[in-house]
Formats: sequence, structure tokens, C-alpha cells
Amino acid sequence: MKVCIIGTTWPYRGGLAAMNERLAQEFVAMGHEVEIYTFTLQYPNIVFPGKSQYDDREKPPFSIKRAISSINPLTWWTAGREIQRKKPDLVVIKYWIPFMAPCFGSILRLIGRNKHTRVVSILDNLIPHERHLFDTVLNRYFVNSVDGFVALSQSVLDDINAFDRQKPRKFSPHPVYDSFGSVEEKVAARKRLGLKEDGKYLLFFGFIRDYKGLDLLLEAMAEERIKGTDIRLMVAGEFYSNEEKYMSMIDRLGIREKLELFTQFIPDDEIAHYFNAADCIVQPYKTATQSGVTQIAYHFEKPMIVTNVGGLPEIVPHGKVGFVAETNPASIAECIEELYSGDLKRFTPYIQEKKKEYSWETMVNNILNLLR
Repeated sequence: MKVCIIGTTWPYRGGLAAMNERLAQEFVAMGHEVEIYTFTLQYPNIVFPGKSQYDDREKPPFSIKRAISSINPLTWWTAGREIQRKKPDLVVIKYWIPFMAPCFGSILRLIGRNKHTRVVSILDNLIPHERHLFDTVLNRYFVNSVDGFVALSQSVLDDINAFDRQKPRKFSPHPVYDSFGSVEEKVAARKRLGLKEDGKYLLFFGFIRDYKGLDLLLEAMAEERIKGTDIRLMVAGEFYSNEEKYMSMIDRLGIREKLELFTQFIPDDEIAHYFNAADCIVQPYKTATQSGVTQIAYHFEKPMIVTNVGGLPEIVPHGKVGFVAETNPASIAECIEELYSGDLKRFTPYIQEKKKEYSWETMVNNILNLLR
């Protein structure tokens, strides 16, 4: 088949790019022809919360065309008409934020005029974590331009019903990220990061946004049952929220000596260091649908502590591959305490068995089954 993926990829960075590139790699491995159409401008700098949208990694080994500005309708017309004429059998488009609905919805409507191409959208979210006035209208505009949906969590699959009840849809969990390096001993990874070889380290990983609940985890670290131990927290990721607010909170709680702060963008080739160094990955989210961080944790075979929101409990069975906490510091602290109450290796067999469910081949097959 001729497959066109529309969305974030090289030279842009982050989880969206990583997923589109890994998905393209799987399509190619299964014998399909793949081309990616990506952005000339993804976000205007005025609305982008980070320091840079780009990284300097090498271009992936498949066709990438930079042709779309998210805010320039002329590029939507040009890219849409070009893909329309190429007549791919399948367009795959990952949707995560209503801001992209005018751009993506317009391009897909143009492509659809060829009466040949079918469009499947992989849905991160439909109801965004940080809501705005026109989200519903924008989501409806996008949904109406798509032929079928793959939802990365059951909660998002349910959300589709608010916009459409007829089109085919499938729940297919986020596959395991296996492109960020290999598993190695904690000691070697900790040496690279300048950590104590025999310490106890939790990891909060990813862009720091308010809905991800880092403040809840900091308060949990300040609870006496945790504060009085040798458990430490690594925070690895760039601030996309007010950094000063978190720094002030750390000082107020008196836990600065409990933290290892790596608050900058973590390049793909360094991600393995942080996951390999950690005992456990903590995701104290206040709202969520699913998260790519859990699938990186599965690859590195790390137990997880997640909060009971969205699709996270579906992916992290309580007591087997980690713990599910309520969205409050006391419950998170209780799970941390329980984590270290026994041998950490007790989770490994369950993690190894569970991660077999999350293959990229399964994701591609679920997409192709929608076409049938």
C-alpha cells in the first residue's frame, strides 16, 4: 500500500515525532511505501511553551516532506491538493490538540476529493487536558474529515461518541517505545548521571506541565514517611509551566536535597540513562488519557506508580507492574512506601509479560483492519 503519515516528525522533537517515525518504520518493515508530510511551522513561538521545537538528530531513513504551516491556509491547500493527486491508499494522522483541527481538517477534506484515499486518525486526546472555548467546534471539524479512529485509551474511545457514533473505531494501546536505547544495569546509568550507585531513585520524566501533577509528587516527597528516608526523586524534562512556582514550592517544602533536577530537554539518545538509573517511574497526573512515558517504562522494564485517571490504570495493573494511587500526595506517598517494602524485582515477570501486548505490529494491523 501507499501510506501517507501527516504530522510531527524530524526535525521536530518530542513524543509525537517519535511515534510517527516509529509507526512509519513499522509500515516499511511490513512492506508498505511510506511518506510523511510534516510542518514548516508547527507552533508559532508565541504559543509554544518550551525553549525550542527542534533537535539536531539525524534525518530518519524515509521520505519526509516539510510542507505544512499550522497557521497558513495556503499551505493547507497546497499540501492537501498534492496528496490528493498522489492518491495514497491510506492517510494516518495523529491528533492531540484542537489547535491543529483547522489545518488537519482542511487538508483531509481536500485529500478526500480523490474518492480513493481513506483516513485513519490515531487519537491521543479529544477532550484536551487544558481546555479552551472553541475546543468542541474545532474537534467536530476534525472528526468530520476522518474515516476511522484508533484511540490510544478506552476513555478516548468513549469520547468519540460525543462527536460521531457511526464511523469505525478501535482501542489500541500505545505501543512500547523501543527506539530509545537498550536496558542496562543501574550502576552504569547512575555513573553517567552522577548519582549514588546504591541509592533509591524515583523518576518523573517528560515535559513539565501543570496537569502532570509534579506538585503532588513534590508534596508526597515532603511527607515524613518519605522525607525521613533515603528515597530521592529525579525530575527529568523541560518546564512547559511556570518554573519559579515549582522552585518556590521545593524550597517551601524543604526537599531540595531529596531531588536531582535535570530540567532541560532530554534528547532521544540520553533517555535511556534516566530510565535505566531509576527504580520506578512515577506519573502523578491530575488528568490523562494515556501516556507515552508508560510505554518507555515498559521497554526498560521498570515498575510504575500512576494516578487513577484516564487510561493509566488500564496500562498499569495495580500490584503487578506497579501501583495506582489516588490524585493526592498521601496516596502517592503510600504507594512509594509500598514500592520499597519488598524486592523491586518482584514486578519484572509481570512487566515482561504485559509489554508483549503493546507491539507496533499490532498497532499497524489495527489500523489496517479499520480499512477492511
